[in-house]
Amino acid sequence: MDVRHKIVTSQVMMPHHANPAGNVHGGEIMKVMDNAAYAIALKYAKGNCVTARVDELEFHLPIFVGALVTCTASIVYVGRTSMEVLVTVDAEELDGNGGPQRALSAYFSMVRMGKNGRPQEIGRPYIPETEEEKRLYEIALAKKEQLKARKNK
Repeated sequence: MDVRHKIVTSQVMMPHHANPAGNVHGGEIMKVMDNAAYAIALKYAKGNCVTARVDELEFHLPIFVGALVTCTASIVYVGRTSMEVLVTVDAEELDGNGGPQRALSAYFSMVRMGKNGRPQEIGRPYIPETEEEKRLYEIALAKKEQLKARKNK
């Protein structure tokens, strides 16, 4: 994937991110994901963007204090004023022998906003190039069509 369409951030989870049992709060991970989605949307649209929607978040495994959390945000679809960003989170226990494992993923719908507080045109088409980009584009397009169909019921 083109680096203009993707960012990667990492951080070690600390005690203030977790409950007394050492499990990182889901809201902390959601915040990391939202920040990554915002950063790539801002970079791509060259203007302020806000989160309009997040699809289902499903935690596949717990994340504990001390884990290295790596968040990857990728542009997968761009419309007139909004874009779809796939955000994945991998967690790695640094004191063990295992490598990173996928903890969760979600699609974020980001809208470019003008200074007047109204949606603003992005003005830059997204053209998927690799097979993986094309596959993710088709998934995002299908999700958008399903959402539109639900709204029109």
